[in-house]
Amino acid sequence: NQISNHGVNCYKSYQDLLLQEDLDVLFVCLTNDIAAEVTMAGLEKKLHVFCEKPPARTVEEVKKVRDVESTHRLLKLKYGFNHRYHDSVKEALRVIESGELGAILNMRGVYGKSIIVSYESDWRSKREIAGGGILLDQGIHLVDLMRLFAGDFDEYYSFIQNSFWNYDVEDNAYALMKNQKGIVAFLHSTATEWRHRFNLEINLTNGTLILGGILSGSKSYGQETLKIIYRGDNDGGNPREQLTTYIKDNSWKEEIDEFADSIVNNGVIRHGSSLDALKTMEMVFEIYFADKNWCQKFNIRK
Repeated sequence: NQISNHGVNCYKSYQDLLLQEDLDVLFVCLTNDIAAEVTMAGLEKKLHVFCEKPPARTVEEVKKVRDVESTHRLLKLKYGFNHRYHDSVKEALRVIESGELGAILNMRGVYGKSIIVSYESDWRSKREIAGGGILLDQGIHLVDLMRLFAGDFDEYYSFIQNSFWNYDVEDNAYALMKNQKGIVAFLHSTATEWRHRFNLEINLTNGTLILGGILSGSKSYGQETLKIIYRGDNDGGNPREQLTTYIKDNSWKEEIDEFADSIVNNGVIRHGSSLDALKTMEMVFEIYFADKNWCQKFNIRK
């Protein structure tokens, strides 16, 4: 079950890997159906674990991971919500936390792909393996950012659809959410955008933040920008704007650097903790649960 490929040992099963390799850290970059299972196996082997998003197929699977994590308190577990490390996101968070633009009123976000991959070629279109479609696969990043900026939400309305690609996972999710601070957020996660797109607008009492584009390996989401619009009471609808364009993506490096530092120096996981993963997954599934027709169609139970 071991294959040597250019000096790197490859295994046909994670069990063989954990049995035969002397490891300190495990990176889990696998399909959603076994992500939680392998994460728990790594923790049981006394390994620090980094798991890519989504953390699992369901909220219940994430809770099981946290139960195992609670018995290994010296180990570090981190999840790959790397959008939090993008420079535009970090600057937007700094502005919000500084209070210079006042309090958040509402948010609107769109995160889209050009297509949903075919059933024949990719596991992401198979509910049994993926657990969900474009919302769980990609929209989870936007959900996580809305949580980062505005906190938890507790009121949800949604429409979940698979009316174009006709797989057993969603190709569009529309959600309207509200939290106890009165912040309203609209989210559209889509696989019928016909292009790759990321846009998040945050309206505050004294201005607006617009995050456009996101740097990625494919460069297909366009330039990463942050536009800050400053409210003016007598500007005739032509407020002062400041545009910053980011040309380098340090998010992956900073994410792993923080993980490594938490291990070496016994630091805390600031972003992407198992609690972050749980709360973001709970939001994703509250969006699913809010569409009763969708839940009935695929026997999704709360």
